[in-house]
This record gives sequence, structure tokens and C-alpha cells, in this order.
Amino acid sequence: MATTRFAGFELDDERAELRGPDGAPIRLRPKTFEMLRLFAANPSRVLSKQELMEAVWPNVHVGEDGLFQCIREIRAALGDEQRQVIKLVSGRGYLFVPAVEEDAARTPPLQPATPRGRWLSPGRLVLIAAVVAVAGVAAIAAANLVAPSPPTIAVMPIVDTSTVGDGGSLAAGVTDELVDGLARIDNLRVLAPGAGAPAQFEVRGELLRTASTWTLKLRAVRTATGVVESVATASVDPGLAPDLQEVRLAAGAGDRLARWLNEALEGSHAGAPEPTPGVRVAIEQASASINQTSRERFGVAQLMLKTALASSPDNVDLQVALAALQTRGIQMVWYDEAEAAAARANGEAMLKRAVALRPRSIAVLEAQCRFLAATNEFVESLIACARATSFDPWNGSALYQTGLAQVFLGRFEDALISFEQAYRYDTPTVSRWTWLLGIGWVNVLLGRDAEAALWLERSIAVTPASGRTHLMLATAYQRLGRATDARAAFAAGMLLRPGSTAANVEPPARNVSPAFLEASARVMSVLVELGLPER
Repeated sequence: MATTRFAGFELDDERAELRGPDGAPIRLRPKTFEMLRLFAANPSRVLSKQELMEAVWPNVHVGEDGLFQCIREIRAALGDEQRQVIKLVSGRGYLFVPAVEEDAARTPPLQPATPRGRWLSPGRLVLIAAVVAVAGVAAIAAANLVAPSPPTIAVMPIVDTSTVGDGGSLAAGVTDELVDGLARIDNLRVLAPGAGAPAQFEVRGELLRTASTWTLKLRAVRTATGVVESVATASVDPGLAPDLQEVRLAAGAGDRLARWLNEALEGSHAGAPEPTPGVRVAIEQASASINQTSRERFGVAQLMLKTALASSPDNVDLQVALAALQTRGIQMVWYDEAEAAAARANGEAMLKRAVALRPRSIAVLEAQCRFLAATNEFVESLIACARATSFDPWNGSALYQTGLAQVFLGRFEDALISFEQAYRYDTPTVSRWTWLLGIGWVNVLLGRDAEAALWLERSIAVTPASGRTHLMLATAYQRLGRATDARAAFAAGMLLRPGSTAANVEPPARNVSPAFLEASARVMSVLVELGLPER
């Protein structure tokens, strides 16, 4: 076994331990330790994302966010805020910079991966084939394997216009976060400013400080003409931790920028007619209700979309919006059995057509990954969600759906990473209660009730109208010995979900793992103890 030294740190293979310059151990999760070990075993060589993922998660499908979470944890452990230890090499991967010394047999370095074409790599072909199978539209495969050269974009250093606080450091961190995120978008190449030919687009930004917020304003400029094509802004509370400020500013503005790029690269939906103002209003109003938990708002939104669709039956945007809204109804159990079956059949048909027409659309892929999770097609949902985040890495909705699928598949620690990543990005903020609930739910399933209660309380503070959140909180309180609090939370949950029984709030059984069923049974027994009727 080897002890590897670099930049004052020691990596002890035998103890699976990282030690700091003072000799004190630094705690790392097993996957994070394994990734650091791979970096240290391959100094001065760029490791691609694919190499790292295949080495750390062999034979397991994971989203890239697990990779980025490990890299963030390594940087935090090494104090690498300036990203000088592990550097992003845009379009290629990551480079471990420090000189490395070993005092025993060194871990064999990773072998260089076989070069892969951008659009025809084996992994990409498998992913495309899976999406085709899920959508049931074989015809899209041939149409989408050949793509034009991806556009290029350069991120200029964010300009700090503040007069108070450490704006310069924050601006530099946001710039790096934006570069990292944009470099993860499949159909986009990020160029260093001044590198050879100019990029087709430049992202220029300003950081402003008021008494109550840090605000980032980005402009996407077409380099050849100087025309501002898109503007995106994001704001955060200065009281947040500095690293969270960086991430949320970059994510908030980056999410809007990624969606604009996606719409632009989709070419206005391949010649589809521009939706009428009435259609746009219906979609905007209904979409605002998708993440709300009011049954009345849901009913109004559904009626609005159905009315608009009756006058524009071929409008794909309307079909996707209605499928997304009806998915929410299925998740919230707002349909009776016959209505739910009709909503599932209707949603499946609409999304098949939408995916066939727009296989790279963020909105379509978001709706598909949510629908597949709601209808218990969890593996297929992971694929659709991975596609969505490949075009918008800051997509909190897709990350949340990824976490849901991982929960049902029994991958609780992976789900926790997905939910925590969605929380860090906080996009869109209207969904914040859902990933707070997700983190709390996973902790309940893992028996970490004190931690679960904190997250669930925060979720209820944002959106108090979710009965499921109250029932999860009641479970955590009861197991913590807080019987009075448990009864109050249980009563609130039953008030929001009248008629609930162990039979109708029981989690799905189809396509789920034994580990999930076992953990859910423990939760259900507590709820029955609190008074949940069996039938």
C-alpha cells in the first residue's frame, strides 16, 4: 500500500485516509476518497469526466452531478478555493496539478481512454438508444446522430461593480462556476477568451451589491455583431456562505442562459409556428402552478391548458405543459383511479410525440423525466433526466426527479447527493420546498431523524400545504421521542390529505428496490402507530 504526498497533504491508501499538513485526518466520503486517489495516481494528465465516472462508479449509471459533488468535496478538503490543485481543462476534463511523491508501490495510473467521437461515442449511442426505446420513436435515431458543429462561447471575467465587501473574490468564483457549468453542456464548446478564433458568443457579466443582495447580471452577446441576444440575472442574500453565494449566482443566471441557448439551438422548434399570445399566457400561468400544492390552483391550470389545446390541438408546447401538469396531479393523488389512468395514457402519448419532434429540448426532457418517475419507470426517468441536465447542468427540477428515481431504486446516498445539489443550485426557487423535502425524506429512510426533522421543518416553512411533508416530519418526531410534536404534525398531514390510509399513502411497489420497500415499511409502521388507518 502507498502513502502519497502532495502540496503538504498525505493520502494513505491502507487507512483510506487523507491527512492535512498538520497530520490531522480529513474526512472524505468513500467515492470522494477514491476520486482523489485516482487524481493523485495520474498527476499532470487530463482525466476526462467519462474516465473518472467509469473508474469510480464501474458498471453503474450515475449522473454527472455525483462527479461534480466529489470534485467540490476534494477542493474543499484541500482548501482549493482558487482551483489551482484540480483545474478544469475546458472540453477535455480535469488536471491534477501538484507534484506527487510516493513511499511505496504506487496505484497504477488510469490508462488513456480510447478516443471517442463527440456524437458517436458508445456511451452516447447507448443513451440515444435508451431514449428512443422510452419514447417509442425509432425514427429519431437516424435524424439526430449527425449534428452540426456545436456553437462556441467564451465567458469573460465577471466585473465587480460593488463598493463594499469582497466582490472581487466573489466575481472570480462566479466566473469559474459559469465556465464549469457551460463546459458541461453537450452541444456547446467553451473557449478561453482570446483563444484563436473568437467565440460566436461572449458572456459578459456585472456583480452589484445593494444593502440586501448580491446581484449578477449576464449578457449573451453575439461576437460578430455586438448584439445582446439574452440577459439573465440572479440575486442572493449576502448572509449566505461564500461558496453558496458563488454557486447560486452562477446557477440562477446560468440556468436562464442555458435555457435561452437551448431554445436558440433548437431553431425555434424546427420551423414550428410561433405560439399565439393566448397560448403563451396559458402555458406561463399553468407552469407557475406545476410546483404549487393547491388543488384549486391545479384545477384552474388544467382547465386553462385544455381550453387552449382545444383551439390549438397540434401545439407541442401546450401538450408538454399539460403532460407536466397532469404528472403533478398523479404525484399529488388528485385524480381518482379512472382519471389517473386517463392522465397517464394521455401524458405518455403527448410526450412520445414531443420527444420525437424535439429530442434535445430541455422543456420536453424535463416533462418526460418527471412523467416517467410519476409512472414508476424509474430507470427510464434517470435517462431522461440525465439528458435534461446535459443541456442545462443547473436544472434543479431534473436533479430532483433524478433523486426521486434513485430513492425508489434504493440508491439513498446517491439520491441525497442529487437533492443536495438541487438545493445548492436553488433553481427555480419556486421548487425549493421539494428538494428540502427530498433531503428530509432520504434522511428519514436512512434513520437519521434529527437531521431529517431540520430539513422537513424548512420545507414546511416554504410551503406548508404538502401533507406528505407533515407525515414525514411526524415520523421523524415520533422516533425522536417528541410525541406531542409528532401528533401535531400527523394531524396537519391528515388535514391536508383527508381520507388517507396505509393503503392509499403506501409507496409504489412496481419497479422499486427491496431496500426502499424495507425502509418505507418502517416509516409506515410509525404512521400507523400515530393513528393512520390501515384501510
